[in-house]
Amino acid sequence: MQIGHFTMPSHPPERGLKAGHDWDLQVLRWCDEYGFTEGWVGEHHTAPWEPNPTPDLLLAQAFLQTKNIRLGPGGFLLPYHHPAELANRVAMLDHLSEGRLNFGVAASGLPSDWHLFNVDGMSGQNRDMTREALEIILKLWTEDEPFTYEGKFWKVNKPGTMFDVLKPHLKPVQAPHPPIAVAGLSKGSDTLKLAGERGYIPMSLNLNPAYVASHWESVEIGAARTGRTPSRRDWRMVREVFVADTDKEAWELSVNGPMGRMMREYFLKLFGSFDALQYFKHDANVPNSDVTAEYCAKHNWIIGSPDTVTRRIEEIYHETGGFGTLLVFGFDYVENPRAYQRSLQLLSQEVMPRLKHLVPK
Repeated sequence: MQIGHFTMPSHPPERGLKAGHDWDLQVLRWCDEYGFTEGWVGEHHTAPWEPNPTPDLLLAQAFLQTKNIRLGPGGFLLPYHHPAELANRVAMLDHLSEGRLNFGVAASGLPSDWHLFNVDGMSGQNRDMTREALEIILKLWTEDEPFTYEGKFWKVNKPGTMFDVLKPHLKPVQAPHPPIAVAGLSKGSDTLKLAGERGYIPMSLNLNPAYVASHWESVEIGAARTGRTPSRRDWRMVREVFVADTDKEAWELSVNGPMGRMMREYFLKLFGSFDALQYFKHDANVPNSDVTAEYCAKHNWIIGSPDTVTRRIEEIYHETGGFGTLLVFGFDYVENPRAYQRSLQLLSQEVMPRLKHLVPK
């Protein structure tokens, strides 16, 4: 099993955009130093608690400040980008990364983002746009001959050479393209079926582990459509993780720190508005009123001393059937950076060496 980092990015609304950006860069530098294999940065447009609409700007700087870690958007929201423009931008970013770029894509799940861009997410238009955009991007990267693509949402013309000197020429440095990842949240996730169908990296967002176990079924359903055999080694699991020297200290720094605040003031309110608190429940009979930050810490989060966290990761590994990479869900500890750095360090140096025997198939 490997470890990585996944950030929305998460920042409290009062955090300045530059200050939040600088924190995210610092976390990625720590992850690189401590041997994390990958990092992912989300894209959102209308969420003050998730205030980064441009993950590629952060990634471009991070590639210059890290040496080994693979980085990528987690992911670009394809309904909000013209495919030809994004294909060129991602190709350029891959060159800047010197081949360390992962290309994460997503369909977008925030109704406020749908409204801003006039996308009908309720009907599934965002998912249809995601599939079409990705098809165009891959076609631009892999086909040398001119073509015209007339889709439902975009028309793209790839020209041949014009005036002897003008022609499309931007392709990723990784051939035929960087590894592609898709994130899923809901049961029966269409994006996770897409991952299985095309052999992309599936990423399960942070929910109750018993609920997330159903995500692999979506990957297998998609894989069956194209005769693929998916490997759990490719499956990424996003979890809230906080490691400290003792269980008591970890509880205090997480539940009564930025993790707990974000949960109380944003995540639980948001999912409650969607009538989706069942995503966090270990038992469907639990009343909504019982789903608190403390409840999530007890049932869903991976927090505690190195001994406790080691045991908890192994439990979740077996509950879900096995996965290849644990992605630490990122939080804003700008006001207590040493605590977060210590958590990353303990996870890498004290916990992960004890989990080498977990080898997914």
